[in-house]
Amino acid sequence: MSSSAHVVAIIQTRMTSTRLPGKTLAPLAGRPMLEHIIDRARRIQGVHAVWIATTNDGTEQPILDLCTRLKAPVYQGSVDDVLARYAETAAKAKADVIVRITSDCPFIDPEVSARVVRYYIDSLPRFAFVSNTGRRTYPRGLDTEVFSRESLDAAHHEATERLDREHVTRFIFKHPQRFSVGNVADNVDFSQLRLTVDTPEDYALVSRLYADLYPSHPQFTYPDVLNWFDHHPDMTRQNAHIAQKDAHELQ
Repeated sequence: MSSSAHVVAIIQTRMTSTRLPGKTLAPLAGRPMLEHIIDRARRIQGVHAVWIATTNDGTEQPILDLCTRLKAPVYQGSVDDVLARYAETAAKAKADVIVRITSDCPFIDPEVSARVVRYYIDSLPRFAFVSNTGRRTYPRGLDTEVFSRESLDAAHHEATERLDREHVTRFIFKHPQRFSVGNVADNVDFSQLRLTVDTPEDYALVSRLYADLYPSHPQFTYPDVLNWFDHHPDMTRQNAHIAQKDAHELQ
């Protein structure tokens, strides 16, 4: 695979989240959360296209309407077999390299994600998979996974366990002898911060951040978020007690 590979960011999303139904379209500073994530993903340097991978269970029409308005290509697939949905989206998008983003991460940072993409591309063909979550230093919510289409297709064709079908990259992690894995870490560890949206407490914190940062600086960055917490240290406790699931819930 060459550095001219077609790099596609795929955002997995659905309307029927278990802990916070409809969260993907919950408003943040007057715009749906998914719209913010698409906008931020489109600004990741090195990404050539952004696709949405959603469901075909009959609840997804609001997501399709948003994608139509934003001219965002979308694929509809299985609710429970997220691995199949992801692989089918990658095939439809003709992706060589996939950047995996989930729809509960409205603070996905273009520069942080671009760093992961660059590390993957610059290291070719050393790694099949690179992320910033193996040794976590970034907050939850800035998670970026980059992997080859070959690795995704292998997982799709070979994985049989239910959890491997529900969680896109679990099969890859389970077979380190086959899939070499790289990690991107920051110089400072802020992994204790939680910037993902899974519960009402998460959404309350994220809403406050967006209300404070977005109106004056729509393209605010990860350092801007850290600066906000410096001025609002008590806010770090608002959702610190939330138990993170072992892997992303179905999106």
